[in-house]
Amino acid sequence: MADPFDRVGLVVHPSRVLRRALATIDAWAERTGTELVRLGGPGPDGAEQAASCDLVVAVGGDGTTLAALHAAAPARRPVLGVACGSLGALTAVTADDLDAALERVAAGDVALRALPALRVTGAVGEPQTAFNDLVLVRRGAGQVIVHVAVEGERVVRFAGDGVVVATALGSTGYTLAVGGPVLEPGGDDVVTTPLAPHGGCCPSVVTRAGRTLTVTLEPGYGGARVEIDGRPQATLEPPEPGIFETAHEPEAGLLVALEDGEPFWAGLRRRRIVIDSPRILARDDREAAAISP
Repeated sequence: MADPFDRVGLVVHPSRVLRRALATIDAWAERTGTELVRLGGPGPDGAEQAASCDLVVAVGGDGTTLAALHAAAPARRPVLGVACGSLGALTAVTADDLDAALERVAAGDVALRALPALRVTGAVGEPQTAFNDLVLVRRGAGQVIVHVAVEGERVVRFAGDGVVVATALGSTGYTLAVGGPVLEPGGDDVVTTPLAPHGGCCPSVVTRAGRTLTVTLEPGYGGARVEIDGRPQATLEPPEPGIFETAHEPEAGLLVALEDGEPFWAGLRRRRIVIDSPRILARDDREAAAISP
């Protein structure tokens, strides 16, 4: 990002109070003569606006950064995520350090991190991009039935609440919350994790990039909901099943990263997504008490 830029798009969390962060951005833009544009978020309008910008800044947290990525990805515009009181897995900087980060971005003292994603086709209408996950979940009473196949070969069928298909990035979100594994960033694997399966043996399944994953969903009595990166996309009504296929997109979006940013596992520990067991923490407390003056 050594080239100068003149127009910056903003995607702002719709409900948080962000006056300090926005004031910092306004002051920096005035100082550098940069035009600021509020984007409409994901969708055709937001994507068209983002295409006219050199950089998109997401102010809020991970959800806001995901919305900015969806707006910026079609034109391959980089996104700088700003964490404002959130956990910040996708964000590069906190509001406290925003002014210095903007100066670094303007000077080209940052790196661009290419994000892989899932290209989802089938019962979502137009093909969709999922940076985090595709979620198929029951919408009402009754279980749904899920069929998972890899390269046309059946893996498992189960009845339950649904299924999460996630990238490595998304594995630390919904997938981890329902007991799935964490995939290290930089890999292209995809993890498929059942939601509350009713009996059987239904472990998470990790597939390599380039393998075609097909998920067929029978929506059950109450129907089912389709979500991509937390945003509802469609509903399925009984009795017709929905068929979904995912393909690997190696460089679907661009995130601005500070080259001295914190390591992956340190970030998970700081955000208390990964926490040591109580027994180990109690031992640390005993040892600290024993050496304290």
